[in-house]
Amino acid sequence: MVLLHVLFEHAVGYALLALKEVEEISLLLPQVEECVLNLGKFHNIVRLVAFCPFSSSQVALENANAVSEGVRLHFHNLVKGLTDLSACKAQLGLGHSYSRAKVKFNVNRVDNMIIQSISLLDQLDKDINTFSMRVREWYGYHFPELVKIINDNATYCRLAQFIGNRRELNEEKLEKLEELTMDGAKAKAILDASRSSMGMDISAIDLINIESFSSRVVSLSEYRQSLHTYLRSKMSQVAPSLSALIGEAVGARLIAHAGSLTNLAKYPASTVQILGAEKALFRALKTRGNTPKYGLIFHSTFIGRAAAKNKGRISRYLANKCSIASRIDCFSEVPTSVFGEKLREQVEERLSFYETGEIPRKNLDVMKEAMVQAEEAAAEITRKLEKQEKKRLKKEKKRLAAMALASSENSSTPEECEETSEKPKKKKKQKPQEVPQENGMEDPSVSFSKPKKKKSFSKEELVSSDLEETAGNVSLPKRKKSFPKEEPVSDLEESGNKSVPKKKRKLSKEETLSSGPEEPAVAKNSGSKKKKKLRKLSQQD
Repeated sequence: MVLLHVLFEHAVGYALLALKEVEEISLLLPQVEECVLNLGKFHNIVRLVAFCPFSSSQVALENANAVSEGVRLHFHNLVKGLTDLSACKAQLGLGHSYSRAKVKFNVNRVDNMIIQSISLLDQLDKDINTFSMRVREWYGYHFPELVKIINDNATYCRLAQFIGNRRELNEEKLEKLEELTMDGAKAKAILDASRSSMGMDISAIDLINIESFSSRVVSLSEYRQSLHTYLRSKMSQVAPSLSALIGEAVGARLIAHAGSLTNLAKYPASTVQILGAEKALFRALKTRGNTPKYGLIFHSTFIGRAAAKNKGRISRYLANKCSIASRIDCFSEVPTSVFGEKLREQVEERLSFYETGEIPRKNLDVMKEAMVQAEEAAAEITRKLEKQEKKRLKKEKKRLAAMALASSENSSTPEECEETSEKPKKKKKQKPQEVPQENGMEDPSVSFSKPKKKKSFSKEELVSSDLEETAGNVSLPKRKKSFPKEEPVSDLEESGNKSVPKKKRKLSKEETLSSGPEEPAVAKNSGSKKKKKLRKLSQQD
């Protein structure tokens, strides 16, 4: 065990301590804390090795200033291998890791995406309105009655793209018009208006340009819907309570105007109330007029539903609940929408109190219910996260196992290729040896593939063999029946000669005489020769 020394700086001097036992895991346990508080037990852990006191308070101040500043200044020179640049990088990395640990940084709860999304959404609304007005004005020259029938900009652009020339609109397109307008009466009105329209005729090239521009506006409106869906999902992750209380769009505008969710959580309720109405506020302060009662929260449905005399009251109450919801979303570890729903119920009850006089519930009772539901929701969310983590770990294990198997197969394939290349060579050597051992006779395919191993006969031997055959035919006339039996043998020899490759050695003249193709001719002429010889022998007798 390595003995650990600790240098302790005190107002009275320097002390060098030796640690006998160090336990980092159980350092915060109550039993270990009791041992630290007890002097007798603490002596078993820490022992004083040396102590150097200061002679005076002036010396202590000089040491505190000079030593610390000197060590900071020359520390990278005192340690071998440590440069000033590496020391700065280490300090910067330590500062970042310390800040992340304190703030509990989470990528999924970044509110910068909300700020950019709501800004883009507002810009798209302006652009789509401008472009739709351009389409209405442009296509209105040809079909002016359509503007009065259709009020929605996206629907108007789709209809302008579909109809094109109004003279081509007929009963067959009525079903498609009903699908686009989602109203049978409007579709019928469009068809009747196209027949009696007062618009000017338009050329084909102008219609092509109008349709292409209308398609661009339609695609922008579709992208706007998908962006709004993305914003809703992002708000449910980052600020679920605020979005449940006041809506996704208004909550995102509050976060964007404040700069971040943390800044919004730091604002008091009075600032949240007039957030977005700074110009009116400073103008009222300058002219000593009435200050504004609401800013961005005016777009919520609560202020619009309240009476004129209660708009200021409900705006103050709503701003108070918004500040509470933003703080819950900012500093809670497991974000849930339970508190936002309960706060919305409170605003509804207050609104009904202003109208009917019904006394709302107390805030304490509502928050107790919210706490119970929030604990249940947090437990369910943690359970889902654990399941997702288990599934991710399983997938990771399967992927690693598949990679290991693939690597092992890749490493074993060269060896297998070598084995397979060696095996057929061995079989080729063993085949001609094993066949006669098993059957006790030669394989006909082997014998036919090697017909050139016949002995080469001279002319004298051939003549003697013919004489022997004739003599045998004379003495044994019954063997004439054997000639047809020898013909299949000659055929087999012919097939064997055909299977021989051309690269083998050349045949001699004697071998050509004894080869298979001439044997059938000899067999045919042998009968006439034998008859002639028999006649000669009979004449001599």
